[in-house]
Amino acid sequence: MAAKRILIIDDEADVREIAKVSLEITKNWDVATAASGEEGVTLASTYHPDAILLDVMMPKVDGLATLVKLNENINTCKIPVILLTATIRLATQPAYVEAGAKAVLIKPFDPALLGGQIESVLGW
Repeated sequence: MAAKRILIIDDEADVREIAKVSLEITKNWDVATAASGEEGVTLASTYHPDAILLDVMMPKVDGLATLVKLNENINTCKIPVILLTATIRLATQPAYVEAGAKAVLIKPFDPALLGGQIESVLGW
């Protein structure tokens, strides 16, 4: 079975690196990263990930706007997206689900558990 391909879109370099290394080590997945929503949308169409981890709070194009762009693109609309956020308020969750997010994970996440959480919410 081929390794899962994960795309991490987060403006914080340390978060991208921790998540990338964690998924490569714990799950042996192929992981690509993008530092902005725009870069992530472009990369998603060429990299064809099995799932996307998307930060909600980013400058310029935030996670919700990025999610909408991914869903509008025929090449990326079927890719499951899991949102990452440090500032989850219950009132905002329905908006994420309505926009197509499969789940919302809270930052800081536990690098040792991240792969398992992704597998769990996506039913892998």
